[in-house]
Amino acid sequence: MALNQKVKNLIQQLGEAIHETVSESEDVAGVVKDIREQGFDVMLMLEATIGLNEVEDEPEAETIDAEEPGAGPFTQSDVHFLKSLRIALPAELTAGEPEPDAGEAGDTAS
Repeated sequence: MALNQKVKNLIQQLGEAIHETVSESEDVAGVVKDIREQGFDVMLMLEATIGLNEVEDEPEAETIDAEEPGAGPFTQSDVHFLKSLRIALPAELTAGEPEPDAGEAGDTAS
């Protein structure tokens, strides 16, 4: 997928916003200070993977209804995102989605 210059600039802005948020975080600064007080120098390197999926013009996103309260409904994009994090969903929540191979199955979030 070819990205236009505006999207490239927005992705760069997102990266900069993430960097600024981490740099200015009082929580991060506090933990770094605690580590330094223990006699260690801290070097923090973060890698952000930004994935883009082109949105197709559809009147309404297809959802997967869950019978369990608070478990859904999930759009196909939600299911794809959860699988990318290696979060397995019960088969009844992913109707129409192929089951992951044994090597791809991950822990289920609780």
